[in-house]
Amino acid sequence: MDKVVLKATRRSVTGKQVKAMRREGKLPAVIYGRHVEPIAIALEAHSAGLMLSKLTSSSLVTIEVDGTEYPALVRERQRDFIKGVLTHVDFLAVDLNEKIRTNVRVAFVGVSPAVKDFNGVLVQNLERLEVECLPTDLPERITVDISVLMQIGDSIRVRDVVVSDKVRILADEDETIAVVTLTKEEAVEAAPEVPGEEAAAPELSVERGKKEEEVEEK
Repeated sequence: MDKVVLKATRRSVTGKQVKAMRREGKLPAVIYGRHVEPIAIALEAHSAGLMLSKLTSSSLVTIEVDGTEYPALVRERQRDFIKGVLTHVDFLAVDLNEKIRTNVRVAFVGVSPAVKDFNGVLVQNLERLEVECLPTDLPERITVDISVLMQIGDSIRVRDVVVSDKVRILADEDETIAVVTLTKEEAVEAAPEVPGEEAAAPELSVERGKKEEEVEEK
């Protein structure tokens, strides 16, 4: 991905005055990091919102503040869900020569024959993988080809994932990322009957997404 640069200015406005700043088309944000003292900044809301909508939490972005560039990752986005606009953004400044650990989203590609031809259900057990690498080598997403899932019961584990040799996956290599299972109805039909007991389908628990907490700036 090409270098993404967001131009910002330092801001002294805080508290209730921030609302007035938002009405003027500015997006309040903060830059912080291991080697950087927190810097309160303001971005042009419209252009920054468009650019940030294309970035993932593992996308490297450069924040230019008064002529100084800060390579950073987007750590938190606060949003007005009624208006559909960002209200605040936290940026984590990183050292381009220092390895970092962060989570990268898993993205499926391809078509699974087990799902397409055998009416299987694809269950995703991991939505993100923790990795370690230099910021410039950080992938925006980790692609996993599910076309290898040929039969019901086939699975993809962490050890099956292929990434750049500059990226180290920290998750347990035996952990399952995705598996193809029967539908609940088919599982009931396939389960052996036990005399005196009713057959029950195994329940699948799939957690998806992450609950976002919206923090209002006062």
